[in-house]
Amino acid sequence: MMKPLFLATAIFCVVGGCSRIPRAEPEAGRPLDDPGSTFSIVARDPENGDLGVAVQSKFFGVGPVVPWVEAGVGAVATQSYANTSYGPRGLALLREGLAPEEVSARLTGEDPERDRRQLGIVDARGRSSTFTGKGCIPWAGGLAETDLAVQGNILVSEATVNAMRAAFREARGELAERLVSALEAGQKAGGDARGRQSAAIVVARKGGGYAGLGDRHVDLRVDDHEDPIRELRRLVEMRFGKDALSRARGLSRDRKVEEAIDLLAKAIAERPGWASARFERARMLMEAGRKDEGKREVDAAVATDPGYDHNHFLAARILAAGGLDEAALAEARKTLDLNPEYAHAFRRALEERGNPLGRLRGEIEKLIAGR
Repeated sequence: MMKPLFLATAIFCVVGGCSRIPRAEPEAGRPLDDPGSTFSIVARDPENGDLGVAVQSKFFGVGPVVPWVEAGVGAVATQSYANTSYGPRGLALLREGLAPEEVSARLTGEDPERDRRQLGIVDARGRSSTFTGKGCIPWAGGLAETDLAVQGNILVSEATVNAMRAAFREARGELAERLVSALEAGQKAGGDARGRQSAAIVVARKGGGYAGLGDRHVDLRVDDHEDPIRELRRLVEMRFGKDALSRARGLSRDRKVEEAIDLLAKAIAERPGWASARFERARMLMEAGRKDEGKREVDAAVATDPGYDHNHFLAARILAAGGLDEAALAEARKTLDLNPEYAHAFRRALEERGNPLGRLRGEIEKLIAGR
């Protein structure tokens, strides 16, 4: 997959009405004849109309290149020496009412390098199309059916796209979750012949943006990772509150603290440097009366980045909640040593009703005064 000439040139051509299609230009350090192996899925959720694209590639930062989505209009994936003008131009043509097959024919028909392009489109009605130029590097191909288009190039075999289709149809949950399930299945079936590097997922929903503003419901990218799909899955789970930390907090609210503690222990074993999970587990251990374990978990959390002032501030609060006043004050002192401006945060904490640091008001005020 290659980076084309500046998108601004492509957009200028669209607006100005010229027919010249920008030639694919190499990414810095990447030869022109190296497209980067890629597979993607473009889909629509018939239940709520969500539209999305998910992609994985042996290419740095695939997210800004392949997926193009607009709520109520459609979704486009452009890859294999990607012509990024296909994204905005394809959405514009869908907006005019053209069917995906017509859009694909229009885009590729005007492109002198169509034989090296690959394209997947799904519109807001669930109509779809996929295109693979005869010059794409094998294995290359795709499939298209209602609500779905899957395509890939430089794959181990056709099994990748078939597995993606099956996994998407069988998966449940949010469209983003189903899309990442398809990527996982594609990778398991063989995936890219050259390996893996980046992945991305974009989903549009009317009013689905932050605080109901905009339509960008999900926009997650992994630019460079040894296992980008796994990392993308982790991000998707965080986005929908299904990660271990979110689930543990839910268990704690349901008074299943011991179950939550065990869940976080397993998550931390997989990711020892996950400070947020360690702090949350320490808080729960204190709540359960297991103060020695809680103190050890606090120390381990702080150790993930001992020069980070906020780590020491969190430690002070959790230790105070556990009644370990001396240790809490020591962490408060470290916070202020690292950043005297944290005096403001401590003052706010002292005014919060129920904040455990309130019991140490006198000592903390002395620490602040000594700055």
